[in-house]
Amino acid sequence: MEPLDLAGLTPLRALTTGRSSVVVGLIDGPVALDHPALAGRTVRESRPPGPRGCRRGDVCCGHGTFVAGILVSATGVCPGCALLVRPLFTDRPAGGGPATCLTGVRTGELAEAITETVDAGARVLNLSMAQPAPSGVPDRALEAALDHAADRGVITVVAAGNQGRMGSSVLTRHPWVVPVVAYDRAGRPMPQSNLGISIGRNGVGAPGDRITGPGLDGSPRTVSGTSAATPFVTGAAALLCSLFPAASPAAVRYALTRATARRHSVIPPLLDAWAAYTALRDGHALTR
Repeated sequence: MEPLDLAGLTPLRALTTGRSSVVVGLIDGPVALDHPALAGRTVRESRPPGPRGCRRGDVCCGHGTFVAGILVSATGVCPGCALLVRPLFTDRPAGGGPATCLTGVRTGELAEAITETVDAGARVLNLSMAQPAPSGVPDRALEAALDHAADRGVITVVAAGNQGRMGSSVLTRHPWVVPVVAYDRAGRPMPQSNLGISIGRNGVGAPGDRITGPGLDGSPRTVSGTSAATPFVTGAAALLCSLFPAASPAAVRYALTRATARRHSVIPPLLDAWAAYTALRDGHALTR
């Protein structure tokens, strides 16, 4: 089944492609802003971490551009929404040190990026980053940044991670965060996705099997895993915010995560964006 159909996004996309007043914050690698897939889209970048532009072999820029394409390209989930890119990962080492990409950034830097993106006006955050192994170790700075996003009503969507382990991380166990597990094209959870009590309780599944998006060389790129699945949930949240501008962030989040299934498992249910829409339309989630 095609990804948009699998997640109930096709009928939602028939109603709206999103509003430019809904800003999606993407904390990831840099994005090739001149990529043809992003032509005509509302995309801006804040605080580039080093030299501007993307080289053909830049792994981090390739990842950021891919996720941006899933979100706001013409065939993406929410092409009418505005995208605010906060580059955090880079292939280019600073001061002669080792290059970092996806896993090499300190949590303090991530906390700063979350706070800045929230304060810059994002309504939904996408963190399609590699998660550390599940751990119960607290991180006060990152927890405070996630609390700040929650206080501002910013829906934070994060990849559950691809280690195939049981447990949670600082990101996936925060009560406001929506963790995302990858599902295959037959609607089954993919075995590499991390699972856990908080992921099953607060998260959703989304298409993560052979997802096609823009590559830096101009050819399509195919990626599998929770990083590829996360923007489908982020984009669904942005579409719902576009269709229901008066709905509270809590109502939108409730509709996304609770409209279709009761939670009794470490495996979250597959996203049904249309069910979330009908819950908001019929007022079932508006008072949450």
